Amino acid sequence: MKKKSVDSPLYLRVAQSLEGQIQQGAFRAGDQVPSVRQLSRQHRVSVSTVLQAYFWLESKGWIEARPKSGFYVKMPSTKLNPLPAFRPVQSKPTPVTTSELVADLMQATHGRVQISLGAAFPGPDRMPAHQLNAIIRRISRRSPALSTSHEHSPGSLPLRRQIAKRSVSFGCNFLPEDVTITNGAVEALNLCLRTIAKPGNVIATESPTYFNVLQAIESLGMKAVEIPADSRTGMDLNLLEHALKNYRVRGYIAITNCHNPLGYVLSDDKKRALVELLQRYDVALIEDDVYGDLAFSPQRPRLAKSFDRAGLVLTCSSFSKTISPGLRLGWVHSERYHAQIAHLKLITSIASPSLSEAVVAEFLESGGYDRHVRHVRIRFEAQVIAFSQAVSKYFPDGTKISRPDGGYVLWIELPKRIDSVVLYHAALKEGISISPGPIFSASGRTVPF
Repeated sequence: MKKKSVDSPLYLRVAQSLEGQIQQGAFRAGDQVPSVRQLSRQHRVSVSTVLQAYFWLESKGWIEARPKSGFYVKMPSTKLNPLPAFRPVQSKPTPVTTSELVADLMQATHGRVQISLGAAFPGPDRMPAHQLNAIIRRISRRSPALSTSHEHSPGSLPLRRQIAKRSVSFGCNFLPEDVTITNGAVEALNLCLRTIAKPGNVIATESPTYFNVLQAIESLGMKAVEIPADSRTGMDLNLLEHALKNYRVRGYIAITNCHNPLGYVLSDDKKRALVELLQRYDVALIEDDVYGDLAFSPQRPRLAKSFDRAGLVLTCSSFSKTISPGLRLGWVHSERYHAQIAHLKLITSIASPSLSEAVVAEFLESGGYDRHVRHVRIRFEAQVIAFSQAVSKYFPDGTKISRPDGGYVLWIELPKRIDSVVLYHAALKEGISISPGPIFSASGRTVPF
């Protein structure tokens, strides 16, 4: 951003202020910038000054005017790569066989790599370590016994109250007594699967999907039936209904907001249609929402749970992707299945770390969490744009790339001649880890990236 000078014309100082916000990701391509009157009030300048500022930004290629609508951030001139292809292929229930490659990836991520691009964890500079450590010190002074104690399932009531309070922003109205605190989202997912299904049962999943979803199904001796998902619009509901009709599906796992790895946010209409479809077949939905708070949209996206009228949706989330994977805290919400989930939590791991529960509860209550998330979303969006532009510039012709609506995961589809597993091993030799496509498929079959 250019340095502003007090000697610059007033319109230019206004223009450069907005230019800086665009560069830093506060406004993304396609977003409407403040109206002329809004910016006039904000900067306490005349309408004509703001118009001059907008004409200057327009001349520089930052914004464009749309008739009877206002000014919008212009799409970057860099040519966008095409989106990953959608392949609507019906699959049959199959055992999951991805553990060996995933185990190798996890070992590599925490071992012999210098550049880790293969695991969906934010860098330390994206975590609010200073704020969390300050809260830990305060709580340790105030309640020294907390670090040596634990609270049995369903977990800390203050934290459950904060989660219930936040549910309003999800379009829901949770009660604290329907929330169970877990040791991260993976435990939450496992508890949900054990609640609704048994070994040998069939679970439907999106394809591609997060590999820990597949590992959970595999570890519990269940089978998966894959439902192809488009990188912009999500799962194919017709193929899902085909599976519901033809196989005894006990549950469907969906990442409805900021999907991992495709990045889409499912539209509200499709969330409603998904819930209604599953309700017709009396099939439970396990909704994974670990990235929901990292959506790039001004308003936090709703949960599919907000359309649930039958109690068939079990919602899982965690704080690992937003504030700290080390705190090991997640949660599950369900009215219908709460008692079973809380009991399974009790006999599986008894409790979650009490100190972690107290720290997160205070961070939520103080407003620190919301301030952190607002800030880090902008940085993640800028990061996604920068990586996407680098891929467009340096990767082979024919490369396709997702356009995430939130989070920090990119799905890259390489030309057919490139095997992602071979690329994974080659990159590892250079100290770089990536996630090859087969680990996102139940059968481990070769899929584009």
